[in-house]
Amino acid sequence: MAEIYVSGHRNPDMDSICAAYSYAFLKNKLDPSNTYLPVRCGNLNDATKAQFERLNLVPPPFIKDVRTKVSAVSRNAQSTVQITDPVYTLVSFYGSTSRSSVVPVMEGDQYRGLLSVDEVSSFILKENSGKRPIYHFVVDNFPKVLKGSFLRKGEMPSFDAPIMVGAMRYTVFCKHMEALEGQAPILVVGDREDHIRKAIELQIPAIVLTGIEQEVTSNVDWDSYKGTVFLSALDTAESLRLLRLSVPVEKLMVQNPPSLQADSLFDEARDILADSEFRGLPVFDGDSYLGYVTRRCFLEKPKTKLIMVDHNENEQGVPGIDEAEVVEIIDHHRLGAAKTRNPIFICCEPLGSTCTIIYKLFLRNDVEIPAHLARVLLSGIVSDTIMLKSPTTTFEDYTAVQDLLALGQVPDMRTFGETMFRSGASLAKETPKKMLEADFKHYKELGVSFGIGQCEVTTLTDVDDYKDAYLAELENLKRSHALDWALFLITDVVKESSVLLMTSMPIIERKLAYKKIGEGIFSLPGVLSRKKQLLPEVLRVLEE
Repeated sequence: MAEIYVSGHRNPDMDSICAAYSYAFLKNKLDPSNTYLPVRCGNLNDATKAQFERLNLVPPPFIKDVRTKVSAVSRNAQSTVQITDPVYTLVSFYGSTSRSSVVPVMEGDQYRGLLSVDEVSSFILKENSGKRPIYHFVVDNFPKVLKGSFLRKGEMPSFDAPIMVGAMRYTVFCKHMEALEGQAPILVVGDREDHIRKAIELQIPAIVLTGIEQEVTSNVDWDSYKGTVFLSALDTAESLRLLRLSVPVEKLMVQNPPSLQADSLFDEARDILADSEFRGLPVFDGDSYLGYVTRRCFLEKPKTKLIMVDHNENEQGVPGIDEAEVVEIIDHHRLGAAKTRNPIFICCEPLGSTCTIIYKLFLRNDVEIPAHLARVLLSGIVSDTIMLKSPTTTFEDYTAVQDLLALGQVPDMRTFGETMFRSGASLAKETPKKMLEADFKHYKELGVSFGIGQCEVTTLTDVDDYKDAYLAELENLKRSHALDWALFLITDVVKESSVLLMTSMPIIERKLAYKKIGEGIFSLPGVLSRKKQLLPEVLRVLEE
């Protein structure tokens, strides 16, 4: 099962958000083998935010980009070990080729570290360091690695000690024990009375008696001994080999190793792991442990799957779209889509709203539209067609609205639409930069780079109160986006008229078929659509 994002364009308007929400719903009905997630790659404008609140629905969440993240390749372990488990448990995992070379170490349910064959190898290699190694023994781990039982448990549940084997003559054994003064060992010995008495005399921390299948035959006073006695049914050599593996895995762990965040970029994470000495690194979401990655995870870079709605050009899409795999396009704008590696489903129609196309796809696939979704689709169509007044409106938009009004149990489109538009931000009260960039589209035609923003209002009577601030911010916007020309269309949805603010472009200004009513401001009676009315006029002037 794959997760597939459904996303509108940057600086999304109502139609873009509603289209993503509705199409994800439809796709989840048609293709339950995958999960379709509606998302947005820009901030919600005030009208859209208020409309979803009125509908009591949660709008699509924000995503920063669709570049491949570590979360796409992280793994969850089939097996884990506890910090107190013996190394023997860890080593046994590597006997199966189906297991990863990396094993997470837990303390209860809490992550504590990762261990791999490299740490096991380092543990084994310390045997050849030239010095008698000191091990950390946990008494309760003895029966986990050795076949046998306790004769008695000592006062110390754990301790650090070297290993002494009592296989030599008693006098030689005593010399070796004395040579270890200050480092009391654990003694591995058969049922040999002299050696055992010496160990008791020295009060070493533990004695492992080997080859004991039933009971101890030596005549030894155990009462004075404060250490642990374990009876191993295995021979001395085998007991010695396995006893080393009773050390808890905690002692193999590297302190403060690097880690990755789930939203770390794939390429950056790959380089961090490649530059490290580790076979794998843990992956966190904030402070929460999610899993781990190994070098094998980075052999192939997966691509995020994406459906584009209400746009088809990568320049208007979510950041990182060049790295993603676009699997569908649903749109009502001019076609400027990038090449795709494989054939994909594209549904582009010259209708007033993307939501109208999605409504038709519900009908085509015979999927019922629930009341709440009918209101979402209705919101997108009413917004993008400006209550069916925009010249982009088609008969299909009109019939879709009539059907959705009934399905959504909405008594009146005009009241529905005006309530929605009145929820938009006030240009006089809001920050000009925020309002200009809320729905700002970039174009490059005939060697000229320009951008056009648009905002719907319910009155133009207060334009003089804020036009100077917006003209100044348009200049800043032009410079910050490296544009030749910046324009802002303010549309009165009630009186079906607009005014146009623009940065200075004297040669072009004189050719526009609009009346100039002030410096940088034009009157556009009857103009409602950026796409169908303003943009064609701008292109006509540029061509001339």
